[in-house]
Amino acid sequence: MSDSKHPELHVYEEPRNDFMDVGIGFGAFFGVLLLVAVIATVIQVMK
Repeated sequence: MSDSKHPELHVYEEPRNDFMDVGIGFGAFFGVLLLVAVIATVIQVMK
């Protein structure tokens, strides 16, 4: 049981919600790309 690959040894890890992690990641990436697109549009219109 000294092998670190055993999940029984990792009792103190916090439970993760993978679906929410992926959703938040997609949402944050979408927000960053939207911000870049809005800034690029404003710069293009001001020229």
